[in-house]
Amino acid sequence: MGNETIGKQIASMRKEKGIKQEELANYVGVSTQAVSKWENGGVPDIELLPAIADFFSVSIDSLFGRNITDYSDLQTTLIKKIMESPHEQQFRVVFNYCWDMERAMFGRMPNDGSIEDYEKDLDKQEQRYSSVLSDYGFTRIGIANKLQYFLLVPEIQNTDAAILEGVDYPAFFKDFSDKDVFDACVLLNKRESSKAFTENFLVKKLKVEAEKAGQILAVLEKYNLISRTLIEMEDETLTVYKFKPTPSFIAFLIFAKEFIDPPRNWSYYSEGRNKPYLK
Repeated sequence: MGNETIGKQIASMRKEKGIKQEELANYVGVSTQAVSKWENGGVPDIELLPAIADFFSVSIDSLFGRNITDYSDLQTTLIKKIMESPHEQQFRVVFNYCWDMERAMFGRMPNDGSIEDYEKDLDKQEQRYSSVLSDYGFTRIGIANKLQYFLLVPEIQNTDAAILEGVDYPAFFKDFSDKDVFDACVLLNKRESSKAFTENFLVKKLKVEAEKAGQILAVLEKYNLISRTLIEMEDETLTVYKFKPTPSFIAFLIFAKEFIDPPRNWSYYSEGRNKPYLK
């Protein structure tokens, strides 16, 4: 009975996740025929059970069909899964877990609309969202296909101290409402940050006067987006700048865009929040 149970569990978990026998075989280090044999009544060698359990992110008990709910080692398993993923796939793996956590907050199971499902079923330019708005915090996720991101904010206890105090937001928005300043940020974010530039670079690319270029540089320096270096030449001293990119600029654009073009297409949306966001 135990042998039969292991095979059925492996087959069930593999099919539920849409995984081919070959993928499991490669991970564990056996042939595809061996996996097929397990699923048809055979038994994996005992030393392979930990690897099989790791592959499906379950306990060894689960392979025997034992309904034991033990999440004590969940964090270790999750970290291990991410660390073992190729570097070029880690962001993808983590983002999939973020979507799993979002769905869990809505009481949805993992096979209920995966990222891959959305990417396959939605137009490449279509955007889909999900959001949990709770008195304990909030989330926002852009699922597919146009823009993917995940934001989770546990409830902020003191928003004045955390967000408002000591920050001149009107001055910030005034600075970046200048089209030339904004265009300069976009321009610099589109080039390699290792490349230095001079004031004349902005003059040429933005088609502005030297005085305006100087004003733009002053704003960028104010927000620590550039650093300057003086280079002594034979006949003059040249000032060159290095751009210091920050992901905050991209995050700023993402959520500014949501003000300008509010999300319309939702997979899940919870309006379970009664508290004000600022308090």
